[in-house]
Amino acid sequence: MQWEVVIGFETHAQLKTHSKIFSGSSTQFGAEPNTQTSPVDLALPGVLPVMNKGAVEKAIQFGLAVGATIAPESIFARKNYFYPDSPKGYQISQFEIPVVQGGFVTCVVEKDGKSEVKVIELTRAHLEEDAGKSLHEDYQGMTGIDLNRAGTPLLEIVTEPVMRSAAEAVAYAKALHALVVWLDICDGNMQEGSFRCDANVSVRPVGQKEFGTRCEIKNLNSFRFLEEAINIEVRRQIELIEDGGTVVQETRLYDPDRKQTRTMRSKEDAMDYRYFPDPDLPPLRIGADWVERVRASMPELPAAMRERFIAQFGISDYDAMIVTQSKASAEYFEAAIKASPDGDKAAQAKQVANWLMGDVASTLNREGIEISAIPVSAAQLAVLLQRISDGTISNKIAKEVFAAMWAAPSPDANLADQVIDSKGLKQISDVGALEKIIDEVMAANQQSVDEYRAGKEKAFNSLVGQAMKATKGKGNPAQVNELLKKKLAG
Repeated sequence: MQWEVVIGFETHAQLKTHSKIFSGSSTQFGAEPNTQTSPVDLALPGVLPVMNKGAVEKAIQFGLAVGATIAPESIFARKNYFYPDSPKGYQISQFEIPVVQGGFVTCVVEKDGKSEVKVIELTRAHLEEDAGKSLHEDYQGMTGIDLNRAGTPLLEIVTEPVMRSAAEAVAYAKALHALVVWLDICDGNMQEGSFRCDANVSVRPVGQKEFGTRCEIKNLNSFRFLEEAINIEVRRQIELIEDGGTVVQETRLYDPDRKQTRTMRSKEDAMDYRYFPDPDLPPLRIGADWVERVRASMPELPAAMRERFIAQFGISDYDAMIVTQSKASAEYFEAAIKASPDGDKAAQAKQVANWLMGDVASTLNREGIEISAIPVSAAQLAVLLQRISDGTISNKIAKEVFAAMWAAPSPDANLADQVIDSKGLKQISDVGALEKIIDEVMAANQQSVDEYRAGKEKAFNSLVGQAMKATKGKGNPAQVNELLKKKLAG
């Protein structure tokens, strides 16, 4: 039997505010346990929560960025559950009327060596407070409770169940992460818990319309673990069903050391939380004038920047999508073009885009760093690419220069020239010198010469390879091809 995977996402993005969502307590990470709490965070008798305006504005920003509806009036509710890290016995959240409704996120999915643009529909995004944290590692047979996070503002972003593979889920999560960081509403630090992903995973026979029973994999804090956990959970569910078992709706955790998901608790439905409107908080009313003020304060959004790059530089839709996958990447792309000399900006933009998608991306992936930490500046890359354009070096040699620039970074804008000079990598473009080398190659490879003149085109490539080898890769490829063809025709 063939199976189809169905994935929906719930992502908790910690909003970048200095104080908590309903109190003035600090949200700074790393403080001593239980030093950043207040009577409001603990819901002690006689205290009242007060809405953090900054958290609301960040939610509005997100809604505008994803093309969602900003609810003119939304309601806060109490979500009742009893865990040690929930000091109130309930969580203030939004249920029936969230602040952000609908919207979509566009991502690029890599599959079988090809790239596909996919649109992920959002159901909602709602404001809520975080719970505290249970600490297990430092206690023998006991659990410690740190309530510093209790009351930290979160935006919970919920998708429709439209993803059909772990690769799609990772692409969406990366795109969403890039967007909230781009908007500066969340710092995106997954290790500190600022961006946490919960994946709802189910399987069903191909062609079946009804969804299978879902399991939620909780608190995935890296994209690698996210992909691993989904693939492992999919395999578990399929094997369970094919062996005659039944998938039970539950919340599961991923154990990266054992490469398995395991039961955390039974999965509650909305009715189990006994939602009811919070009596201490009035409805949140957001007027059109407030929305427009927030819109006016927002940075240029990825979609608008893509359109501008296409119009201004003539790059393709796909190239524009790739270079704007993160704000840092888009800024690097534009800075490299601005640092390039006067000339054909369309050609320069395409060259920069190709390098960002090629050598830059592969090196970043290999080193495990983001482009914001790249040791080769945009201005330095622009000089390197100019040396390809003016014939100083070939594309092949440029890769060697780039690797050297990466390995030994320097603030000097002309670092590429320094590497080229110090390593003697300048391309040989002198016609006389190249003709001499080609004559020697032809004399040493008479069989290939005869085969080419007899009509075997492949022999030409062999001769080009020998000529480039003789120049130690420094011969101008275009000139080598041209001169060799002339001599073979003579």
